[in-house]
Amino acid sequence: MADRFPGYDVLAKRDTPSWNPQTRKVIAERLATAEPDVLTPEQRATLRLVIDRIVPQPEGRPPVNACALVLHKILTNGGDGYRHHCLPRVREAWERGLDAIDAEARARFGHGFAVLDGGQADAVLRAVECGETIADWPFPPEVFWSWRLLTDVVSAYYAHPSAWSAMGFGGPASPRGYVRLDANRRDPWEAAERGDGHLVPAEVRNRHVV
Repeated sequence: MADRFPGYDVLAKRDTPSWNPQTRKVIAERLATAEPDVLTPEQRATLRLVIDRIVPQPEGRPPVNACALVLHKILTNGGDGYRHHCLPRVREAWERGLDAIDAEARARFGHGFAVLDGGQADAVLRAVECGETIADWPFPPEVFWSWRLLTDVVSAYYAHPSAWSAMGFGGPASPRGYVRLDANRRDPWEAAERGDGHLVPAEVRNRHVV
């Protein structure tokens, strides 16, 4: 799949008026997050494949450390200020959920989840999403999917600048802010999107800018 925003790197804005010191600090910490020693090796392997199937790495760009960010949340047991009544706290929910995903894989294919091929792994994840599992689960699988697994994985992935660059997002706009908010308009520091095999010229995208 062609890069929709070729040559665009949101980190080029790091030292510009677009980002303030606090933004730079938060992003630097996020980029430096490594996988902490939490969960069992089997659980971590299951989590890595879950993340790879849900949010594959952006092609031609630096990898997103989504697994490390999710593991950090599990380590700190940090909540969101709310949780579904069927689920325990973050760390316990992930521990039990990953074990159940692995048990689901063994029940269906005779192997642990981490060694499944892409199609088999997707079949297990679809069963979890739809609540059509055959293994014993400690809580409703579809609740774990929507309230914990998908929320944490997608939030971690799209918190990373490499994912921002891949979709042309400029990241936080503090203190500069965004001005041209209407459709087909962009500020000069935003990414130009590829269209029909070529970059859409700025004068076309900004034809209404005054």
